[in-house]
Amino acid sequence: MESMRLSYIQIINDENMANNNINLQNAKDLRDDEFYTTYESIEEELAHYSSHFLGKTILCNCDDPFESNFCKYFIANFARLGLKRLICTSYKGSKVISTKYKLLDANNRRLSRKHGYVLDIKDEIVPCKELALESIETWLLENKPIQKLKGDGDFLSDECLSYLHQADIIVTNPPFSKFKEMVSVLVAANKKYLLVGNQNSLTYKEIFPLIQQNLAWTGYRFGDMKFRVPADSAPRKTRFWIDESGQKWRSLGNAMWLTNLDIDKKHQWLPLVKKYSPEEYPTYDNYPAINVKRVVDIPADYPGIMGVPITILGKYNPDQFEIVGEANHGSDNEFDLFKPLVNGKLLFKRILIRLKKNQNEEETYV
Repeated sequence: MESMRLSYIQIINDENMANNNINLQNAKDLRDDEFYTTYESIEEELAHYSSHFLGKTILCNCDDPFESNFCKYFIANFARLGLKRLICTSYKGSKVISTKYKLLDANNRRLSRKHGYVLDIKDEIVPCKELALESIETWLLENKPIQKLKGDGDFLSDECLSYLHQADIIVTNPPFSKFKEMVSVLVAANKKYLLVGNQNSLTYKEIFPLIQQNLAWTGYRFGDMKFRVPADSAPRKTRFWIDESGQKWRSLGNAMWLTNLDIDKKHQWLPLVKKYSPEEYPTYDNYPAINVKRVVDIPADYPGIMGVPITILGKYNPDQFEIVGEANHGSDNEFDLFKPLVNGKLLFKRILIRLKKNQNEEETYV
């Protein structure tokens, strides 16, 4: 197991050593790295994946059973989805343990904030009908399907990697600062997954080639999502509010789901109605590609490379488009080909695409 853990950590060590300043900043902003996905957001997205869950073991590996709505969703819908097993691992420092409850695990060991803990349930202990959402906490307390972990519950720990290897599909909202590490681990373990993240992560060198090679794609929700945040979260001027119960909230305009589970959305063609003209679509100053201001403005008849907003990845169909690279600083990674300059003006990052077929599929561009 130690060698397995080391092999995963090796995937990310080189980059971590080269990004100490980023890591320090991440540590400084740790309290703003906790975004709790709402039950409604989970229910809305996962409704499209029911066929994937039948007979499967699901792992939520960044999820406190008492706090995480991922855990609550899968417990509430365990029977309906036909799950084989549900595993949820929690990181140490739970706000529930030692504050709201004095809990004993299934082996009568006292749970503490110094250790992580794991929920591990199989179909034989789950009611044959759906559990009401408001009954889940009581059910957990009565059935004690939770065990104390030896360590802190870090998803890179030996214990959590062991659970990962027992799972078929990983579904979670990892800390955004750990998103690329999470994806690297799942790719190395050849696992299916469905993750909540930030759209900016799509251009990371660990993730962009997965999109480019049709090994991962975005889910249904691509844009605005609201999240519960901890009580000590710093107020923001925008996209921040406190509800009548005192709960703090933030919303993100660039949230998304990332998955490698096949979904209908991935195969939907984007309607293209515009025609190319050199006046409307200028060529970049420093690269033979045209600039497209909006995704809806992609011309149906242009056979060359086009720079489009990153939101194309929320509508990307690999049968319709080829991803050539990106244009940002021209030096971020091997996929970042140039700075997107038009008439000397630097534009926001662009995804470089090329049409595989025209709108009527009458011609294939080569």
